[in-house]
Amino acid sequence: MGGGTCAAEGAASPWPSPSGKLLTWGSADDMGQSYVTAGKHEETPEVFPLPSGVAMVRADAGWAHCVAITDEGDVYTWGWKECVPTGRVVGDQSSVGTMEKDERQIAMATDQVSPRSQVSRTSSGAASGPSESRGTDDSTKRRRLSSAKHGPESSTSSDESLSAPPCVVTFNTGVKIVAVAAGGRHTLALSDLGQVWGWGYGGEGQLGLGSRIRTVSSPHPVPCIESALYSKDRPSAMKGNKTAEGHISKVMGNCVRAIACGGRHSAVVTDSGALLTFGWGLYGQCGQGNTEDVLSPTCVSSILGIKMQDVAAGLWHTVCTSVDGDVYSFGGNQFGQLGTGSDQAETVPKLVDATSLENKNARSVSCGARHSAIITDEGEVFCWGWNKYGQLGLGDSMDRNVPCSVPVDTYHPLNVSCGWWHTLVLAESPT
Repeated sequence: MGGGTCAAEGAASPWPSPSGKLLTWGSADDMGQSYVTAGKHEETPEVFPLPSGVAMVRADAGWAHCVAITDEGDVYTWGWKECVPTGRVVGDQSSVGTMEKDERQIAMATDQVSPRSQVSRTSSGAASGPSESRGTDDSTKRRRLSSAKHGPESSTSSDESLSAPPCVVTFNTGVKIVAVAAGGRHTLALSDLGQVWGWGYGGEGQLGLGSRIRTVSSPHPVPCIESALYSKDRPSAMKGNKTAEGHISKVMGNCVRAIACGGRHSAVVTDSGALLTFGWGLYGQCGQGNTEDVLSPTCVSSILGIKMQDVAAGLWHTVCTSVDGDVYSFGGNQFGQLGTGSDQAETVPKLVDATSLENKNARSVSCGARHSAIITDEGEVFCWGWNKYGQLGLGDSMDRNVPCSVPVDTYHPLNVSCGWWHTLVLAESPT
């Protein structure tokens, strides 16, 4: 990390209540194999069974796991075992399904074998998440878990549950987490000093560790910022250092301000406003001008002159907003999720130059699997992309390839958050 401290930012989650309780609802999965992501299978919000006295302030949900932060900066996670570090089980086990009875403390990150020494030589494409075929939306949603259970990436035996109960994630002493992001099968966490930590599946480089490490079972620092020692040897005005291939891989700065996890890729924004991406690149979702996987945090050089503020990532795409309120998107665009007015994929960030956004300043952004949403400074919500389940909130199930204003009656929206196939808006009631 560079010198000094940095207050990290992240999109607030609508889940934690003012009392610090975490409310969840909905079915955990369509095959009856509970990931313990939603607690009970209910149609109305219920308090998730976490230890009493623990106040949750932020939360995020991935494809099959959840992660939440307490007001003390501690992290709890639960869901699909591949996504959850082995740790101390917490909560009322009888209320969240069949859980392991033994309590195991997570080893400190520094006690783990380095991910760089565990690089797997197998292919990165097998059984690594939801299908990417446009024609298999329903089959994707109902993907059989038995194949993952016996697949080469899973160490789970046939008689073990696929789900893991809530556990406390252990970081190095003194680390306080202020933001979390859950992806398809990986998780990023951001400390109050702007350091990024990651764990879970990393077969396409989405953990940013420079390798195709398949499983990282405890939090490891993700090297997004050059070390303070290296920074002292470089002019402060220098934007980054170029690798042998000529790509800018590390960005000068003190810390990371925002994090995002997509299906199999990740993105971060530094305090200097630079955007870094890493992970799966098949659809151009890393914004590097190609479709190659990116194994280490790499600066998106085409927008280096534009200071970014927020970033979100979907299954195949990425959307970011600048401090000036502009929206940029890149990656897969089969359903119009880039908002560019076409279905053409983009391998570098493209300005979302829609008439509907004229004189609008985007404040924050969120991505679902194949749809996107922003909220403006004026509290207006715009959505675009895949709409099979009505996730755009426009009263129909037609896809949109440009941002469309979402009617919210007389309520004043405060934040918008996209799930894989749905969208939530946190709003103030009319006075």
